[in-house]
This record gives sequence, C-alpha cells and structure tokens, in this order.
Amino acid sequence: MFEFEVNDMTCGHCVGAITKALNADAPGVVPEFDVENHRVSISGANNAEAIAGIIRDAGYTPVRLK
Repeated sequence: MFEFEVNDMTCGHCVGAITKALNADAPGVVPEFDVENHRVSISGANNAEAIAGIIRDAGYTPVRLK
C-alpha cells in the first residue's frame, strides 16, 4: 500500500477527479480517501511514482508518505 498527502484535495469533486484518473490509467488499484486529512491510500499498485504521476496529471500535488 502507498499513502500520499494531497493538500490540494479538498472536496468530493477532487476525490472524483482522482478516482477517474486512477480508473483510466491504473485499473485494479483501490484508492481510499480521507479528505479531511488530505490523504489518499492506494492498494493494488506496484509503482508509487506511477501513481503519483497519475494524481499529478489529474491536477493535484501528491507527496508520498509511505
């Protein structure tokens, strides 16, 4: 599992945009969102940098926590 802090993820629209990007570019991964704490946890992925790139391409700024 990878965890990212995404400080510019602030609402349900943000969650939807990130989910849509992950579904398109990394099918099979399972995101869990904590909007209040600006966290995204990703299960089912092998490459944290690829996931971070997908989140960046969706317009957000991920920082890997673990």
